[in-house]
Amino acid sequence: MGQAGVLYLVATPIGNMGDISARAREILAAAGVVAAEDTRHSGRLLRELGLERPLVSLHEHNERARAAELVARLKAGESVALVADAGTPLVSDPGYPLVRAAVEAGIAVVPVPGACAAIAALAASGLPAERFCFEGFLPARAGARRQRLAELAQEPRTLVLYEAPHRIAACLADLATALGAARRACVARELTKLHETFYRGSLGELAERAQGDADLRRGELVVVVEGAEPQAADGAQLDAAIAVLLRFLPASAAAAAAAELTGARRNEAYARALEMTEKPARKSP
Repeated sequence: MGQAGVLYLVATPIGNMGDISARAREILAAAGVVAAEDTRHSGRLLRELGLERPLVSLHEHNERARAAELVARLKAGESVALVADAGTPLVSDPGYPLVRAAVEAGIAVVPVPGACAAIAALAASGLPAERFCFEGFLPARAGARRQRLAELAQEPRTLVLYEAPHRIAACLADLATALGAARRACVARELTKLHETFYRGSLGELAERAQGDADLRRGELVVVVEGAEPQAADGAQLDAAIAVLLRFLPASAAAAAAAELTGARRNEAYARALEMTEKPARKSP
């Protein structure tokens, strides 16, 4: 058997064609086949790049069966370029079964980085970006969406969500209710396109604006929400946790674990752990 092909994960522009990288174009030009969620959309992309390559569809309804077919082609030495309709493959898009099957078959999987709407929105949102939680699309049904938001209400990391334009008003209203109307947020609309717009404000303000601003309810949308403030821990609860953990762990590890369990700040927990370890043992009468 000859050398296996390579599975390339090729990021494509999310709007502005100038964002295609020279490497992405080179990989697409050389690929034996391009696997795409929508072959019509990706066909237009290839034509705009002046390329003509065989295309096969890979979407949520056929990806498991298609993965076996593409892995067979990869084993036979053909290289495959996987593209999303826009942005980075697998990020709220099909492709995971193919990547997993390729990895299990010992085939090289090579990312070709580029545009990603979630990262672009996060970077320009004006909200903390050093730690974030990507949720993709929330459940479409109101009850399931509200339940998921209740689970995320105390998430301290910045939240990044995708949402459909016809649900954005309801989504923002639910976010304001579940996370608090004062929580800072940003809605990034039509990133890198002609009508790119950033709506910034509190969740309450954005929810109200979505009701009356038709433009906010159009196009591709990314919602970025600041994380929850750490809740102040109960002092007695913190001390009790540290006291138990110090029986098994050094002060630094006990403090870190106690902070995680109680929601206290790590420096506060560490200071208490040091105080408790430095107290002289009470002498027996």
